[in-house]
Amino acid sequence: MSTRSRLRQALLDSALPVVLAVGGCVAGEEYPHAAWAPFDVPAYLLTCLTALPLAVRRARPMTALTACCLGYSLYLAAGYQPSLNWWAIPVALVNAASRCPLRMSAPGAGLAAATVLFSGFAGGLSPLLVLGQAVIVPVICLVFGRGRRQVALQNLELVRLAEALAHEQRERARRAVVDERIHIARELHDVVAHHMSVISVQAGLADYVFASDPATARAALTTIAGASRDALGELRRLLTVLRVDLGREDDPSSAPLGPLPELSRVEELARRVGAAGVTVDIRTTGVPRKLDPGLEVCAYRVLQEALTNVVKHARCARVEVRIAYLADRLTISVRDDGGEGKPAIAAPGSGHGLIGMRERVRICGGRLSAGPLGEGGFEVRLSLPTGSELPEDAWGPAATGHEGDDSDGRARCR
Repeated sequence: MSTRSRLRQALLDSALPVVLAVGGCVAGEEYPHAAWAPFDVPAYLLTCLTALPLAVRRARPMTALTACCLGYSLYLAAGYQPSLNWWAIPVALVNAASRCPLRMSAPGAGLAAATVLFSGFAGGLSPLLVLGQAVIVPVICLVFGRGRRQVALQNLELVRLAEALAHEQRERARRAVVDERIHIARELHDVVAHHMSVISVQAGLADYVFASDPATARAALTTIAGASRDALGELRRLLTVLRVDLGREDDPSSAPLGPLPELSRVEELARRVGAAGVTVDIRTTGVPRKLDPGLEVCAYRVLQEALTNVVKHARCARVEVRIAYLADRLTISVRDDGGEGKPAIAAPGSGHGLIGMRERVRICGGRLSAGPLGEGGFEVRLSLPTGSELPEDAWGPAATGHEGDDSDGRARCR
């Protein structure tokens, strides 16, 4: 706790005892009673001695209760009016019961009962009333204080559980990034292998026709140069993906690898989604062209995840897919109208779809936004640079946090 916070807490703790002390002094001065000793300087001092120990009631509850009882007993023994400082005792007892276990607060209740008994006899009350007051007041204070203590303990437990839940969510998000990176690494492995196969074949061809057909050999060397540049870019991405501690002993690379997905298969993906009751309208602008394999995989997987979430969360929805091939960028938007509000299929999810999409796009140097639309429905927007440069921030550690509209997108991207 900072110095400013401690000072603020000390001022708040001192407010009640100051009010009780000032109130007791003002009442004793303004409303004297002939049956009791006049309210003089010792009365002022004893009034402060009774009320001001409450300032330390938070840090030392039993000390505050003992000091209040002692001050009030001295005040009564001096023959002053009993009713002026009586409220400091119940306040101190309730505070002690709310902050201390019963084995400590019970003796404090006994001390408070003796003080209340002394107050009753000093005030000239009947023995039956004095005895009832000495029993009822401490019991009520104990019950009320114990209730406050239970609520405080429950709140502390809720705080602990909330912190544990937040930690678990962070760990799950981190694990989702790790799993997605492993999956991306598998796909990039095939991309690099393809480039190396091309280099190997073209190198053999160039060596075979080097003397007899220089033009063919030169063309093969040009192909080798392009394939090597592409392979180098994919290797950088692969190394970026692998810059993460797996934290487990199993080998994820043992899973079988299938053919790499690409945007030319988007119609096939739309047909599969349409079979689940979702209407998909695909429109392409610009001149479709073959992109870098890593970018093709990234764009396809993001599009696949977005359409899968429509199937999960929007029954009979209509989806508009817009693919734009720009000069130096590829943009994709997937927008649905919300459907009928019920999922087309009952499919459980991991809850980390958006995390996986963002990790893919981040490694490829693109941007991704996802969120609900004002007129209803949901939209995912992707923008990927078609150059081969890898952004500097892609070499950083895996990110598990989200920005802006991610909080709305997480509920849908599962």
